[in-house]
Amino acid sequence: MTLSAVQRISCDVVETSASMARIFNIQRYSLNDGCGIRTVVFFKGCPHRCPWCANPESISPKIETVRRESKCLHCTPCLRDADECPSGAFERIGRDVTLDELENEVMKDDVFFRSSGGGVTLSGGEVLMQAPFATQFLQRLRRYGVHTAIETAGDAPLSRLLPLARQCDEVLFDLKIMDPEKARSSVAMNLPRVMDNFMQLVAEGINVIPRVPLIPGYTLNETNMARVLAFLLPSGIRQLHLLPFHQYGEPKYRLLGQEWGMQQVAPPTEAEVSAMRIMAEREGFNVTVGG
Repeated sequence: MTLSAVQRISCDVVETSASMARIFNIQRYSLNDGCGIRTVVFFKGCPHRCPWCANPESISPKIETVRRESKCLHCTPCLRDADECPSGAFERIGRDVTLDELENEVMKDDVFFRSSGGGVTLSGGEVLMQAPFATQFLQRLRRYGVHTAIETAGDAPLSRLLPLARQCDEVLFDLKIMDPEKARSSVAMNLPRVMDNFMQLVAEGINVIPRVPLIPGYTLNETNMARVLAFLLPSGIRQLHLLPFHQYGEPKYRLLGQEWGMQQVAPPTEAEVSAMRIMAEREGFNVTVGG
């Protein structure tokens, strides 16, 4: 069998628990995803299928192995094993960590948190898929006084979301397609549940920061933005982050041997982003582009 330039191989799923989670990356020194200098932990697995996803390696909950042709020595026979590969051509995406292991890793950056007002953000994928672990992990960080945040689409039972959100200094909450049928058909999202969960967090007094990805053909239009603003106005929240679409994730799709369906989609122009920002500012929102 001839291997293609990039071949995707999946391993068996390992069940996670309140004491163990599956992650695929820890990004240090991030200036986005919350205030100050942050360490972002990316959890593996997502229930949604956003065509614009910039982290396709986050979608499957399985540990995956990819092959980089540029590093391959074409050994015969090929063991196809990331641990045994002499050149590093085979690379494993995803690993399982315990609470202690993850705590030790992120607390190496404590000096940066304290000097910058930063902290730890849990992202994904969708962190709510591993909410019991994430909740316990943030409880530990808060004992150190570390600022905590999550990024989420909020599409899970409230019984999973609320205990986790209560451990957060801020919840970065994505609002995407605001038409229920389009949200279900385009990204497999239960929009009524998302909207109910958002308002429940607000009612709890949790610091929720709504974010809108500006995706051509999906969310980058006046109708969707008007629905976002109409939904937010009764909540009293006047902070809004706009996240313009970009092509940074395209190489990851090639690495995974997947087709990038948004390859021909141009990022929003400055004028298009400005039009969405002006709509929100006219309604009294304090808008941040990026974040």
